[in-house]
Amino acid sequence: MRKQAKVILITGASAGMGKATAKKLIGEGHIVYGAARRINKMADIAELGGHIIEMDVTDEEQITTGVNRILSEQGRIDVLINNAGYSVYGSVEDVSQEDARRQFDVNFFGAAFLTQKVLPHMRQQGSGHIINVTSIGGKMYAPLGSWYHGTKHALEGWSDCLRVETKDFGIKVSIVEPGAIET
Repeated sequence: MRKQAKVILITGASAGMGKATAKKLIGEGHIVYGAARRINKMADIAELGGHIIEMDVTDEEQITTGVNRILSEQGRIDVLINNAGYSVYGSVEDVSQEDARRQFDVNFFGAAFLTQKVLPHMRQQGSGHIINVTSIGGKMYAPLGSWYHGTKHALEGWSDCLRVETKDFGIKVSIVEPGAIET
């Protein structure tokens, strides 16, 4: 008996782990919405049968539009994979406030705000799975990475709290902590 295809939204699908994960999930027969700022880099996902959404995770209007589109087309979102992220390295005093804030906006607040938009629908359907991609950098640290590691530590702690809040609603929360990878 074949499992029902899940409706999956994955951010950061234009490159690296996000793109590879989207392709794998499409290959497994799931309905995948790949979201990213650079939609021109996702033609291969569309060719495989995936759906493309232009989404900057720091833009509330794009988040709302993307979530509404999926709900309109599919009626549900089963899995949210918050994968979008990047790293800024440098000594604490050398990283500008603008770069530090942008690092938190993308790596932490983007995942948090997208989750806020998806969560009520998962609660209503009584199921769902939120997967937050952090890093081993959320458990350990290295010199010159304080802003990046700060975002990953924050996402880890936030995910742990979210897991407790959503458990009784049939919603799972997982974190993925990749190590150094070539993206």
